[in-house]
Amino acid sequence: MITLDLPFPPSVNHYYRHFRGRTLISREGRAFRKRVCSILAARGMRPVGGPLAVEVDIYPPDRRRRDIDNIQKSLFDALQHGRVYYDDNQIAEIHIRRREVRPRGKVTVRINTIENDQNDS
Repeated sequence: MITLDLPFPPSVNHYYRHFRGRTLISREGRAFRKRVCSILAARGMRPVGGPLAVEVDIYPPDRRRRDIDNIQKSLFDALQHGRVYYDDNQIAEIHIRRREVRPRGKVTVRINTIENDQNDS
């Protein structure tokens, strides 16, 4: 199992920007991805193959209303870019829980490989 404590990601609403008919990753999204990649590089991450189960505990930075599904895209893209896995299409199972508010917020991610016989049922 891989366990990672990471900064609180931007929501999908702030991750992308539209510019001249193109969709780009926003400045906030690029900064988040760079920060995650730096954390992962310091840990010497190597990509995991095969189907994966991912658990995410979300510790929001404040009490504002948030849809917890809006942080998946930026988080999973950053993990892929940081070489935790080869492609986020490897994720076969996701569990996300909202936890208590923490100053500046954070997410805790746990990644497990799934045995092939579990994936076939």
